[in-house]
Amino acid sequence: MRNRLLALRQSLRGADLSSFIIPHADEHQCEYTPDRARRLAWLTGFSGSAGQCAVTLDRAAIYVDGRYTLQVRHQVDVKSFEPLSLHDDKLEEWLLAHLEKGSRIGYDPMLHTRNWVDKLSTALAASGIELVAVTGNPIDELWTDRPEPSKNPVVPQLLKFSGEKSKHKRARLIADFKADDVKAAVLSSLDSIAWLLNIRGNDVEHSPLVLGYLIIKATGKADFFVDEDKISDEVSYHLGPDVKIQPYAKFMSALKKLGKGGKKISIDPKLTHAAVMNALKLGGAEIVEKQDPCQLLKACKNDTELNGTRAAHIRDGVAMCKFLSWFEQHVATGEIDELNATKKLLQFRKRQRYFQGLSFDTISGAGPNGAIVHYKSSPQTNRKITGDMLYLLDSGAQYLDGTTDLTRTLAIGKPSEEQRDRFTRVLKGHIALAQARFPVGRTGAHLDTLSRKALWDVGLDYDHGTGHGVGCYLGVHEGPQSISKAGFEVALKPGMILSNEPGYYKPKEYGIRIENLMIVRPSHFEEEERPMNIFETITFVPIDTRLVNAHMMSSAEITWLNIYHAQVREKIFPYLAGKELEWLNRATQSVMVL
Repeated sequence: MRNRLLALRQSLRGADLSSFIIPHADEHQCEYTPDRARRLAWLTGFSGSAGQCAVTLDRAAIYVDGRYTLQVRHQVDVKSFEPLSLHDDKLEEWLLAHLEKGSRIGYDPMLHTRNWVDKLSTALAASGIELVAVTGNPIDELWTDRPEPSKNPVVPQLLKFSGEKSKHKRARLIADFKADDVKAAVLSSLDSIAWLLNIRGNDVEHSPLVLGYLIIKATGKADFFVDEDKISDEVSYHLGPDVKIQPYAKFMSALKKLGKGGKKISIDPKLTHAAVMNALKLGGAEIVEKQDPCQLLKACKNDTELNGTRAAHIRDGVAMCKFLSWFEQHVATGEIDELNATKKLLQFRKRQRYFQGLSFDTISGAGPNGAIVHYKSSPQTNRKITGDMLYLLDSGAQYLDGTTDLTRTLAIGKPSEEQRDRFTRVLKGHIALAQARFPVGRTGAHLDTLSRKALWDVGLDYDHGTGHGVGCYLGVHEGPQSISKAGFEVALKPGMILSNEPGYYKPKEYGIRIENLMIVRPSHFEEEERPMNIFETITFVPIDTRLVNAHMMSSAEITWLNIYHAQVREKIFPYLAGKELEWLNRATQSVMVL
């Protein structure tokens, strides 16, 4: 990695640049980027799903969020790249501390949003430091074995899974155009495009997405910029005559024509890279900055999508329970490790109907590795799952009818009283959120505290959000909804799917997380004086009661846990037999306070 850093600095000197910013993001602001867009990983070795790097001619810093504070130190040469917090340490302050007046900082406008550019430019301007858009990314020039673009075919998402035709979605979407006299909206977010056109693909790892751009016009017609070789006659018929296929490479030139004559064009500055806005302005467009119109519509699933994801979670629960039964039978041999456990779980999932792949890299963390929030096991870090330890397993799958994501923490051997205390506090937080009844219009930020109180009571906390949105055979992390301290912008609405995943992590010792997915539903409680919402839990996998200290729990919490396990048993037992069924019965026994 040092040679790559040296080569980048040499390139910067040749371009008269004092610094260059490398984000994790690709041209579509994807969380999971295609292989050819993993520039941050190529330069630094960091493989996480959020971060950025700043390189000057003699220093470098890498910024990651709370999920990756331990991982970054395992993967990155900290002598070459100073690890900093993405949220607590400000990039502009680091740049101002290490650059002189007159410095020129390069950035690739295809990889950064206009909001990011405006904020950083303003922060640097007073010190006489210039932010410069480069026309060719120097990383791409140095990356000689950079992967080629994906040639995977586009496939239709059938109506029995989507529940609504694309033309009806487009009609709903453009209904808001008239109020602002908008003539078109530009979409670069891949999950928005996949949802709106009812298509799926395999261009991005773990997410069934298609690399492309979409211009949706006020008439309901659309131009889809995509590699034409990936579009079959079947897909063309599925898209219909109102969706015109255009070459991916012609998107930027099309933008310059789109706003001719001062037409109003809608764009989401948070999800669209700066080069799009620059091209529209060059063409004379009047830009209307609004949220991507697909995001909220997509987040509120219809009945077909909700029923599909419920069914997918039952099948996924069956796979998980078969795995956990196998795990219990074999863990005492001392032969199970993080990697072969991951492989075995995948085998069970592959047997389930509609399985398409994993929704993210399985987090299989034994002992201290479980304290690394987004840990990914490798031959170098792989641990045996044996002795007295905690094992954290966070995994999920993509099915044609839904996306799953769950975490279970398992006791291996005899857990310590501290571990049982921490696990029970995390469980209390999980139950508090699962049982929440909250007024219509409240956001996830209003609920985040519920999951943390039992930890806060003894001075503990965790550094990640409590819940993220989840797609329906789309991204496992979906906006705009969330349950976090930053989730004030979007109210939680019926049909949204969110995770419930409080945790606790003791560095170099163990990690604990309990995660289920939930659907927001109207409450319909007879005595309500105002409209309320509740959550419906849709993940059905036993929670390890060996780690529960029932004396720390209220009777209401114990009742919730026992009812939940009764539901797990009811939904999963028809698909198990023999030792697997015996395991399920043991794992879902009621918790009693003696």
